[in-house]
Amino acid sequence: MMAGNGLFYPIIGFASVLAFIYMSFGDLKINLSEETKMSFVGRNGTQFMVDGKVFYINGWNSYWLMDQAVDEYSKPRVRAMLQAGAKMGLTVCRTWAFNDGAYHALQISPGRFDERVFKALDHVIAEARKQGIRLLLSLVNNLQAYGGKTQYVNWAWQEGIGLSSSNDSFFFDPSIRIYFKNYVKAVLTRKNTITGIEYRDDPTIFGWELINEPRCMSDASGDTLQDWLEEMSAYVKSIDKKHLLTIGLEGFYGPNSPKRLTVNPAQWAATLGADFIRNSKISTIDFASAHIYPDHWFHGQEFEAELKYVSKWMLSHIEDGDKELKKPVMFTEFGFSTENKNFHPSKRDRFFNTVFDVMYQSARKNGAGAGSFVWQFLVGGMEEYNDDFGIVPWERPATYRLITEHTCRLARIQGGLAQQKASLKDLCSRRR
Repeated sequence: MMAGNGLFYPIIGFASVLAFIYMSFGDLKINLSEETKMSFVGRNGTQFMVDGKVFYINGWNSYWLMDQAVDEYSKPRVRAMLQAGAKMGLTVCRTWAFNDGAYHALQISPGRFDERVFKALDHVIAEARKQGIRLLLSLVNNLQAYGGKTQYVNWAWQEGIGLSSSNDSFFFDPSIRIYFKNYVKAVLTRKNTITGIEYRDDPTIFGWELINEPRCMSDASGDTLQDWLEEMSAYVKSIDKKHLLTIGLEGFYGPNSPKRLTVNPAQWAATLGADFIRNSKISTIDFASAHIYPDHWFHGQEFEAELKYVSKWMLSHIEDGDKELKKPVMFTEFGFSTENKNFHPSKRDRFFNTVFDVMYQSARKNGAGAGSFVWQFLVGGMEEYNDDFGIVPWERPATYRLITEHTCRLARIQGGLAQQKASLKDLCSRRR
């Protein structure tokens, strides 16, 4: 999912961020010597591992962190959000490491970067490290927001070297593939101006995501996208062998998968050029990813039926991780729209709880379900960045409690609270 770019941010939003920091985190002391010590996340079969221990993820999306770090007046929102995540016991935030040719563009044109925006990404990574939060960084968008593959195609077309004006030429045009590889290399080898660490050497980064929600509808067979994924994942690994890599799939099953008939939301889902199992089997892909948006995939479905479908969708993909892929599966976006008929926050809480329960049961059984990420969290004064899914989690105590309770349930599985850091032990002892 994607909210639109915001171009104007009222000063009252900045004031609300400052108030949030001082009112909500006055009692939160950050011990940098403890919090900044991080190890790379690895994989052992269907489980993530950190320092020899299983690592389950209760995460969230705040795609806007780099954009908000560019200007001094909005930069405090980054710390506010990361501190809030840490206070809830969340461990990984998914966010954009791209902005192609748009407002606050990181990549102005192919291979040309705005250093001010790159320093904003430096700040996001350094601030995440201070708060003990890891980052899952996405490298390009399939959608048009923040440039996406459309911008790459336009660049090639404007330079007179593009093979086609179709957005899908992003996947098959050799010139555009070179554009993207150059971008990947620039990001992965970037030396952080704050920490002095190259991104590819920084354990603050949980992993890389190749592309958000890839679709190649001009080739429903999936061959075009598969070829691109194989080439680009191998290229990433040739530069960075320390970090995990995923694709960024929505999770639909392709035209040759039996599950297209039993699990996909409808026939159209098998015609998008992507296939969850085929794509995720690529050897250079470390873990599978899927999204959960039944209220966008169905029209007029009753709420209780949606909840049943969510469980079915998740269990199917976890089963794939266990039996077919032998890799962890992460649900890197899930959200419940405020535009649903008869929407009430309590329904969203039930939706969240359904996702959390499936994740917890998988973790209890040492299953492939490795983590879930709410779409999306904001701080106050960010209406321009909101879509029909965004929430400020501390504004609704029931939602906040639900999220932190899931954190604590997962923590108890991960070797028990005695092995967790002091802040998490304190959080979870208060939840009992």
